[in-house]
Amino acid sequence: MALPYLWLLLFFVVPFIIVLKISFSDMDLAIPPYKPLLEWVGQNSLAIKVNFENYAFLFTDSLYLNAFANSIKVAFLSTLLCLIIGYPMAYGIARARPALRNILLLLVILPFWTSLLLRVYAWIGLLKANGVINNVLMSLGIIHEPLTMLYTPFAMYVGIVYSYLPFLILPLYANLEKMDWQLLEAAQDLGCRPWQAFFKITLPLSRNGILAGSMLVFIPAVGEFVIPALLGGPNALMIGRVLWDEFFSNRAWPVASAVAILLLILLVPFMMWYQSVQARETAGAR
Repeated sequence: MALPYLWLLLFFVVPFIIVLKISFSDMDLAIPPYKPLLEWVGQNSLAIKVNFENYAFLFTDSLYLNAFANSIKVAFLSTLLCLIIGYPMAYGIARARPALRNILLLLVILPFWTSLLLRVYAWIGLLKANGVINNVLMSLGIIHEPLTMLYTPFAMYVGIVYSYLPFLILPLYANLEKMDWQLLEAAQDLGCRPWQAFFKITLPLSRNGILAGSMLVFIPAVGEFVIPALLGGPNALMIGRVLWDEFFSNRAWPVASAVAILLLILLVPFMMWYQSVQARETAGAR
C-alpha cells in the first residue's frame, strides 16, 4: 500500500497544502505575486501572517457566489442530460450480442482517441452561423436565416454532454452487463409488464452504475473551463473561468487559491456521500 499512498502524497496532498498556504497569503507585486506566510521579525523571532480576507472577499462579492451557483447548475443539468441519453445507450450495449457489443463499446471509446480541444473546436465548425448545421438547414428550406447557436448556453451544454457522455456510459454498462437478465424473464412470467420490470428490477439494480457515472460527470463538469470558454462565450460564468482570470489576468493568486480550496470543499461532500452509498451497498451484499 506504500506506493499508492506515496502517489497521493506527492500529487494531491502536497499540491493541496501549497494552494492552501497561498490562499492565506497577502498579494504582492512580485514574482510569485504573494507574500510568504512566515517572516522573520528582527533576528530571532519568526512571525506568521495569515490573511483570512481572501475567503471573506469571496462571500462579499456576488461574482464568485454566482459563479459557484451557476457551475453547480450547469453540472447538474449536464449530468441529468448525460443520464437521459446515456442510460438507453448503456442498456442497449449490455443487451446486444457479444460481437456487436464490442463494436458499440469501441464507438463509445473512440472519441478519447482525439484531443478534447480538437473535438470542441469541431463543434465550433458545426454550430457557428455559417457552419454545417445552419448550411444544411438552410439548403433544405427549414430555416431562412442562420440560427444563433454558438456562444450560447445551448452550445455549452452540447459540448459538455458530448465530452462527458462516455464517462457515464462505461460504468453504467459495467453495472448492467453483470445483471442477471433472468430476473426480467421471471417478472414477465409473473405478469409484470416490461416497463414495470424496468422500474422495479433494472433501475434499482443499476443504481450503483448511475451514481458512479453521475459523479464522474458532475465533479469535473463543475470546474470545467475549456468548453464554456470556447462554446459558451464570454458570458458563460463558470468557476473555472473565474479561476483562470484570477490566476492569469488579475494575478491574484491568493484569491484564486481560496476559490480553488472552496471548490474542493464544495465537491468533497458529494464524494463522501457516494462513498457512503457504496459502503452501505457492499455491506448489504455481504
